[in-house]
Amino acid sequence: MAMSRAQRVKILIVLGMMSLLTALSGSSTNLAMPRISEDLMISSSAATWIVSIGLITTAVLLVMFGHIGDLVSKNLVFLIGEVVFIVGSLLTGIAPTYLTIMAGRVVQAVGSAMIMANSMGIISQYFPDANRAEALAVISMFVSLGSISGPAFGGILITWASWRWIYLFNVPVGILIVLAGMRLLPLRRPAHGEIKRVWQQANWTGQNLFTGGMILMFVSGYWLQQPKQLWLGVGILAGGILLTILAFIQDQRSRSPWIAPSIMHNPDYLISVSVLLIVMLVNSVSNILLPFYLQSYSGISAFASGLLMMLQSVTMLMITPFAGWLADHWNRYYLTILGLFVLIVSQIGYASYPAKIAMTPIIWPIVANGAGMALFLSPNNALTMGAVDSSLSGVAGSMNSLARTVGLTIGISFGATLLFAQLPGVTRISPQSGEPFLHALATVFWLATLVSVVGLVIVVFRSIRSYKSVTVRSKNK
Repeated sequence: MAMSRAQRVKILIVLGMMSLLTALSGSSTNLAMPRISEDLMISSSAATWIVSIGLITTAVLLVMFGHIGDLVSKNLVFLIGEVVFIVGSLLTGIAPTYLTIMAGRVVQAVGSAMIMANSMGIISQYFPDANRAEALAVISMFVSLGSISGPAFGGILITWASWRWIYLFNVPVGILIVLAGMRLLPLRRPAHGEIKRVWQQANWTGQNLFTGGMILMFVSGYWLQQPKQLWLGVGILAGGILLTILAFIQDQRSRSPWIAPSIMHNPDYLISVSVLLIVMLVNSVSNILLPFYLQSYSGISAFASGLLMMLQSVTMLMITPFAGWLADHWNRYYLTILGLFVLIVSQIGYASYPAKIAMTPIIWPIVANGAGMALFLSPNNALTMGAVDSSLSGVAGSMNSLARTVGLTIGISFGATLLFAQLPGVTRISPQSGEPFLHALATVFWLATLVSVVGLVIVVFRSIRSYKSVTVRSKNK
């Protein structure tokens, strides 16, 4: 769609500001878990579900909202999602109990799903392939800025006020962004009965199978943490995986699939989203476990912990513009390989964290993690969206966001599960957790290193595959 540079800048501003706000909320929530655990008198492992429930809900709904955006209006679904996110933030901020906080997080996550499912599709709709990586890099910069501000801002609120303001802050700021979006984003009013028709024709059987499968997969972590119920957890996990696979099979055979068959038969696209899932899984392990190492085990304040953790996002913010420019002017495949290699190095650093606080061995893995993510994300996102037709950009973008969210959810759920499974009887991490905690932490990060190596193998294979494809096309000319 042809439009002026000024209009494109306006679109980037709206998308970027909402991405900043959601990233701010997410990164602050990670930091707040130890304090929420204390205030509500719940276990550390239960507190991690405040993060996980949001990610699970978002993952379940992403493809559905991406498909609806393609059929009705990406901009409309995006703006409605902003409103729902604000309502969920308000409910979470005023919630008096653990269960009501979880309910508020579910509402907030529905809004996040509507936003994330259509953001990349909107960019692909208005930006040609030659400039797409730079546009996506701008959005990544907003996300990084939110992630940077989240730990520092959240640390201030937790220390001097209350963790509740992490969510209440979203309300006034979110309203301003919604008002700006209504003025800046072009909106198409759906035809009479259009939404009802899309709703009635949708493949709800596939959606219900997918929802059930995702829920079973991630709640299995509760039983997997308990040695006496390990096999029950394994059975629930296997059932969830089976239901999820059946959901994709059923969807491709339905009359109105959520995911276009051309996407599911596109190897370039599928490889890109698969490796994104792996990278986000690895990255989220450190996001969920570092607060326990820094605050609960080492006794560092929430504010100081936030400053240390935000170094990852600061690094991403500094490198992302360069990575976005380089992705549009150099080989995108090589950049993803470099990013995965740096990410592997960072996981080895985490696995070697010391028993006593020493800033150098703590800081450099965090910085390396940010560098690896920055070098990987922009070129991989551009490769992903460039592999599909623009008419399918909504569902393609939502699948990309689904891979991102599922990776985050698996990393958080199973990172915490693997940690606490090694610490039977431990409900809260403390300085007295000692050597068993450090050993358990190292084990989780060594597993994350192994998963990173799998991701590196995949991107190297993708690069070789692309080179052979170009060579064949050149010989046929």
